[in-house]
Amino acid sequence: MSSVSEIFGIETVTPELYQYALTHSSYTKEFELPETQCYERLEFLGDAVLKLSVSEVLYKKFPNSREGELSKIRGIVVSDNTLADIARNNGLQDLIIMSKHEEKQGCRKLNSICACAFEAVLGAFYLDGKLNEVVQYIERTFEPYINEASTHFEKYNAKAILQEYTQGLDKKTPIYSVVAESGPAHKREFEVEVVYNGETLAIAKGFSKKDAEQKSAYAACKKLGII
Repeated sequence: MSSVSEIFGIETVTPELYQYALTHSSYTKEFELPETQCYERLEFLGDAVLKLSVSEVLYKKFPNSREGELSKIRGIVVSDNTLADIARNNGLQDLIIMSKHEEKQGCRKLNSICACAFEAVLGAFYLDGKLNEVVQYIERTFEPYINEASTHFEKYNAKAILQEYTQGLDKKTPIYSVVAESGPAHKREFEVEVVYNGETLAIAKGFSKKDAEQKSAYAACKKLGII
C-alpha cells in the first residue's frame, strides 16, 4: 500500500499530521481518543488551501471569464465527486482509518468521507510547510477536471440554466423530487424527476440527490431545446 508521500509526490515531515488527516471521527470515538485527532480540523484548513489554489489556476487560465462563471467552475471542480474520484484513483481511500462498524457499512467508499480525507491531507501538507508543492500538485491533478468542467459547463450548470429559463417564462421554478432509491448504503442510487407546471420534464439517476437533480435538469434542458 502506498504512503501519502508516494501518492502525492510530496515529502512528509510531521507524521502525526497525516495520521490525523486520515482518521475518521468514528475511530476516535471507538477508542475514546481526543476529537482533535480526527481529520475534521485539517479538513477545514485543506478546504481553504484547495479553493485558493484552484481559484488561482482558474484566474490565470480564463482571463476573460467573469467572477460568476469562475465561481461556478470552481464549485464543480472542488465538489465531493471530484475529490472522491481522485482519492479512489490515487489510493488515498485505502489509507483512511475508521471504526470497525463504519468499515462494515462500506463507509470507506462514500464520496463525502473520501473527499474530507483528501482535503485534510492538503491541510496537513500546508502545516508541514509544503504549500508550494501542494499548489503544483493541484495544478497538475485538477487540470483534466477543470478542462472537463469548462468544456461541458452546461451539463454541470443545467439546474441554473433551467431555472433561468422557466422564470423567464412565468417566474415559476422547477420542482425536483426523489421518486426512487436503490442500492446499498455506501452506494445509494437516487432517481429524481423534475416537474414544471405539473408536467414531468425528465427523470434521471445519480449516486447523490444533487447529481441526480443535475442530470434530470440537463435532460430537461435538452428536451426543451435550451441546451
